[in-house]
Amino acid sequence: MTPLFRSDRPVTLIGGGDVLAVDAAAAVALAPVVMAADGGADTALALGLMPDAVVGDFDSIGDAARAAIPAERLHRIAEQDSTDFDKCLRNIDAPFVLALGFAAPRMDHALAVLSTLCRRPHPSCVVVGAADVVFAAPSRLALDLPAGARLSLMPFGRVTGTSEGLRWPIDGVELAPAERVGTSNEVTGPVRLALDGPCLVILPKEHLPAALVALQ
Repeated sequence: MTPLFRSDRPVTLIGGGDVLAVDAAAAVALAPVVMAADGGADTALALGLMPDAVVGDFDSIGDAARAAIPAERLHRIAEQDSTDFDKCLRNIDAPFVLALGFAAPRMDHALAVLSTLCRRPHPSCVVVGAADVVFAAPSRLALDLPAGARLSLMPFGRVTGTSEGLRWPIDGVELAPAERVGTSNEVTGPVRLALDGPCLVILPKEHLPAALVALQ
């Protein structure tokens, strides 16, 4: 399937949840192209950002946003079998995506976002929340993090692997969502992970730059 939106620059994707102005400014500094997921268009405009594209089923975008955004930037996908976040990710061709407004207070929405991250690892996407960032781990990952930093691994299936630089290594351990997970591990040095299976990495938000370096 040909993506609806292509960019040679990174993309800031804005959802309909709460987005702090400081987070939006920091994201746009790193990913200057702005895209919105349905009602995220209203959020983007409220932050003073004009979306280069809006994708979704358009059940939540406001009339004022529809009128303010050029019609050729509005891409409605009517099907109801996927979330607006999924619709966006599968229609972006860009170096990476920073997603804001998707760490929703509703648990079902948040879990759907995390599921989509694992299901659609390309383009690389980092979801930025109030305190943390989360992204799908590639099969090999090297992270330059300070000793003592918190690092969590959340499996979305059966995951095995090896690690360096973690207080509690994962070598010889099988992770699974309904069994053993890897929350609140601690960094002891440069982190090297080899993972076999779908897994998310969760870091404090201050380590977003390190995450982006690792994913590129």
